[in-house]
Amino acid sequence: MNKVILFLLAIVASLSLEAQINTPAPSPASKLVQMVGLTEVVVNYSRPSMRGRKVFGDLVPYGKLWRTGANAYTTISFDTDVTIAGSEVKAGTYSIFTKPGQKEWEVFFYTDTNGGGVPSNWEESKIVATATVPVYPIEMPIETFTITIDDLTTTGANLGIMWEQVYVGVPIEVPTDATVMKNIDRIMSGPGAGDYYAAAVYYLSEGKDINKAKEWMDTAMNMTENPAYWQLRQQSLILAKAGDKKGAIEAAKKSLAKAKEAGNADYVKMNEDSLKEWGA
Repeated sequence: MNKVILFLLAIVASLSLEAQINTPAPSPASKLVQMVGLTEVVVNYSRPSMRGRKVFGDLVPYGKLWRTGANAYTTISFDTDVTIAGSEVKAGTYSIFTKPGQKEWEVFFYTDTNGGGVPSNWEESKIVATATVPVYPIEMPIETFTITIDDLTTTGANLGIMWEQVYVGVPIEVPTDATVMKNIDRIMSGPGAGDYYAAAVYYLSEGKDINKAKEWMDTAMNMTENPAYWQLRQQSLILAKAGDKKGAIEAAKKSLAKAKEAGNADYVKMNEDSLKEWGA
């Protein structure tokens, strides 16, 4: 009897010991967070590795719906409305499914976000956007399945999917310009120096009405008792683009002096380069 009890205790102890051993997941979870313009994009997915296997056309068959990763659904979240392949997609969280092909992939954004594998009951009505994108072969093999946010601009980016020697990218547009313009219109009813400055710099960076940018920057500088070197730098660029080279040189010289005083070598060089370019 005692031997039986001791045997059972040994089994319990071994099970307890095993439960305390942590081992790495074969397809570890990953979270990608990226600001695209003013939109936060979050991707949650699991990352399987090749481990000597042939992936596309074998492990992942061509022409079949794939969960795009491993384990739970791969999901993507947007905190603003976005546009995917011409379809307007509301802010929220969606799962990503794909149908890989040799020359192109179909990528589906789906409203169900909880589950694993491929939905047993695939419903077309739950697809909020579909993109058909070309396959780009890459020379260096990618051992571990990877999702990226590539080619960032203020108005969009590509959702990149790569594994083995394949890359596909889905263009996603974000409403940065509409949001900023709405904010500018709202703030301009009673703006401060910082608002005028931000609006002017945005107009400069996005190639909008440079005379309006100059007007706003002039107002911002007049409202600012002691402009910083980075503010004067932006003022000089706006003046130069507006055709006021004399004013641009004057602003750049002030920025240069303050940058030297602050010990900012980057701004010293940028101002010196601009002054040289403008013939000062």
